[in-house]
Amino acid sequence: MYNPRQERYHQMSYRRCGASGIRLPGISLGLWHNFGGVDSLENGRAILRRAFDLGVTHIDLANNYGPPYGSAEQTFGRLLKLDLAPYRDELIISTKAGYDMWPGPYGDWGSRKYLLASLDQSLRRTGLEYVDIFYHHRPDPETPLEETMGALDQAVRSGKALYAGVSNYNPAETAQAVAILRRLGTPCLIHQFAYSMFRRAPESGLLHTLASEGVGGIAFSPLAQGLLTERYLDGIPADSRAARPNAYLKRQDVDETRVAKARALARLAKARGQSLAQMSLAWVLRHAAVTSALVGASRVDQLEQNIAALEKLDFSGEELAGIEGILAG
Repeated sequence: MYNPRQERYHQMSYRRCGASGIRLPGISLGLWHNFGGVDSLENGRAILRRAFDLGVTHIDLANNYGPPYGSAEQTFGRLLKLDLAPYRDELIISTKAGYDMWPGPYGDWGSRKYLLASLDQSLRRTGLEYVDIFYHHRPDPETPLEETMGALDQAVRSGKALYAGVSNYNPAETAQAVAILRRLGTPCLIHQFAYSMFRRAPESGLLHTLASEGVGGIAFSPLAQGLLTERYLDGIPADSRAARPNAYLKRQDVDETRVAKARALARLAKARGQSLAQMSLAWVLRHAAVTSALVGASRVDQLEQNIAALEKLDFSGEELAGIEGILAG
């Protein structure tokens, strides 16, 4: 029987999610990779247990995480039943819908039909009565935003979700979505967006929008799929993500320009007493609008190292200038 550490909340840093009553851990665990039907259940179990032992209370899913689609939610459901069911009220569990999920015209994008059917499927796969956060995963250019936000509002009012969120929306789309949800009486809790030293689009308006609207922010891919770690500094390892067929990170993404910048950043991180990954996470969390950084993990020690980034979040002006100089080079 799993007995979590009694000290699990003593060291984790929790940050206010926008203007809400929710606080999220500085590091959250995403199950995008390593929890699919093709992955080791026992490895996933060890990672999930260790995350909870270290105070990671937020677990992030989506309907299409796997592979195959839906299998990450199924894996989480099995692990919840095995270990974490007694601690459900200590967890924030999120899922999303917005990408291709099943054949036909109702299995993609942002219609009310798709979103609410997908949420029902997610609840069955996980064995949950409700999720804490239900996101629309990406904007739908052909469905009225009022319909999509109305579906999120209905999900919350039905009790199948406690909070609504959006993901991958640009600043203008975010402001519109927030306004619609506010009118409906279901405030937007959180926005999930890609943000890293190598992907800085959120700095062009989105972070300001979130701060001004009182919406929390959670950054995914803060390590640029591994490019902002020491993993690729000397080539592409045979067992790495970039070496796998059909992986999100492609071999061509590991180009010499990025690798050279990563090497220089790693030297700066070492001078700070951190790994490159730890400094990269701290850098993302430096902005007040970023509530949490979402990380994946293929090993327990990798998770532990990432969480240790929270031990040093401050930057000197000289360090930030050094990072900017490397990134601009």
